[in-house]
Amino acid sequence: MENDLLRWFAANLPSHERLVVGAGDDAAVIRLADGQQLVATTDMLMDGVDFRVGEHDAARIGHKALAVNLSDLAAMGARPVAALVSLCLPQVGGELLTKQLYQGLLATAAKYDVAIAGGDTNSWPGPLVISVTALGEVAPQRAWRRSGAQAGDRILVTGRFGGSILGRHLDAVPRVTEALWLAEHADVHAAIDVSDGLSLDLSRVCEASRCGAVLDLGSIPISPDAEQLARERNDGATPLDHALADGEDFELVLVVPPSEAERLVALQPLGVPLTAIGTISDQPGLWSRGSDGKEQPLAPRGWEHRIES
Repeated sequence: MENDLLRWFAANLPSHERLVVGAGDDAAVIRLADGQQLVATTDMLMDGVDFRVGEHDAARIGHKALAVNLSDLAAMGARPVAALVSLCLPQVGGELLTKQLYQGLLATAAKYDVAIAGGDTNSWPGPLVISVTALGEVAPQRAWRRSGAQAGDRILVTGRFGGSILGRHLDAVPRVTEALWLAEHADVHAAIDVSDGLSLDLSRVCEASRCGAVLDLGSIPISPDAEQLARERNDGATPLDHALADGEDFELVLVVPPSEAERLVALQPLGVPLTAIGTISDQPGLWSRGSDGKEQPLAPRGWEHRIES
């Protein structure tokens, strides 16, 4: 019953210095650092789309639900503060499922010093749905945007891309630590995290910044998972195709001035690979540049929810 879960939450949600009032009242009261601005993001994950209950460990699902939101905060250069977790549970087995989800969710919250401030819990005869709202803070005028890219800027990425469906999407590592270091030590003109596909998400930066991008295809860092997926499916899609379009890598795309790109790539300060993959152009759209130096249009590809009229 719902009251049993509410009592479980009261006994198991840890206290946190950020919580003036935590779970148990009609709303939470959260303490922000002096002079900081609030950054808010939300993401809804559904059984059958983002994970599969019964196939995937529930603790990993709980981790993913929080991690993908922390990735959005990282893409804004914001420090995570708190999160609100809303569950729409299947009526059968929902209580046990909740406790298993929270094993992963609370471990991730502790790792990134995030206060779980409350949320909502409902049940229905359908599958599990999780909605997390994450709150962060950033100094005024310091939040990274998609709209700051300038012609001549270089495009950097963290990590490697492609093949996340083999399991890495459940173990997403939000680049929070890396983003906070860069926010303090680097000049970042624009940023986005890769949730829907490298080429598709980069196209969103270009659209917001009213510019284009030229990608050096030979420089795209390809995950071993992309290599494996291409072999397993054997459907004509190359590892590079997977790297450009698969999505759910939750790596950062960072647009920086040329001199800053050279410095950061040489320094490699993040503990995760930082790779230059292209240049911002004043010519709209995405373009690919091969080893012969020729440029060709590149169609952005990735995951988009199907919504019909």
